[in-house]
Amino acid sequence: MLVTSPFARTAAAALAVLFTATAARADPPSVVASIKPLHAIVAAVMAGVAQPRLLVKGSASPHDYVMRPSDAAALNDADLVVWIGASFELFLAKPLEALAGDARVVTMMERAAAGQDPHIWLDPANARDMAQRIAGSLSEIDPDNRGRYQANTVDFAARLDALDSELRAALAPVAGRPYLVFHDAYVAFEQRYGLAQVGAVTINLQRKPGARRIADLRETIRETGARCLFGEPQFSTALLDTLIEGSEARIGVLDPLGAGLAPGEEAYFTLMRNLAAGYIDCLD
Repeated sequence: MLVTSPFARTAAAALAVLFTATAARADPPSVVASIKPLHAIVAAVMAGVAQPRLLVKGSASPHDYVMRPSDAAALNDADLVVWIGASFELFLAKPLEALAGDARVVTMMERAAAGQDPHIWLDPANARDMAQRIAGSLSEIDPDNRGRYQANTVDFAARLDALDSELRAALAPVAGRPYLVFHDAYVAFEQRYGLAQVGAVTINLQRKPGARRIADLRETIRETGARCLFGEPQFSTALLDTLIEGSEARIGVLDPLGAGLAPGEEAYFTLMRNLAAGYIDCLD
């Protein structure tokens, strides 16, 4: 029978504790992203390390999202949470204030100008900055994979540059042509590519425009010669049908969140190309 000394047993126990701690540190970080475009950027930075978790899935809207118990559990277990900010994902504001543990929170609107449209991911230059911020936070949390995060960010930036050139060339023929949107969510995209929005149907997504607002919008369409009114997948086009009645304007669809896209790093590029195609199809 093998006999071990107390010293040997103590040493073995110490080694077991050390091995367990090392193994725990070797686990990839647990990361939660609020919306699909952010999730895509995080997934690109984390490629080859781990997959982030997405909160707002499918066609759900961050404006009225209700968290499930599994979402709360994911937040509590997270090492890093990435969101736009309280002006966009209001449902996350209180849970993040009460977040237990040592989770780091990256708020993308922290660097935005006051009053800026929160749909900041719709400019590839902003997406590049987001990726760099995410990579910096991940590198501090998980220094063993710093090289991978940095290399992934460089690759992502190169793809963004190519995408930017592609979209600029594709949208050039429709730049300057007037249109209206359902709600004012496209400022970053419009400014990047010289597009000419002349109005938004609704200021508050929770309230339908009244008769005076509808009359004003019909007048805007007439005066500007707006070619399109753009709706969104989550909302009925019934109001838009009323607004274009008697005009030559058409109804198009824009999706700033990628409602029907599969999550993952490719979702960002598909979302942006689909957005450009939506403008071109209706304005050309």
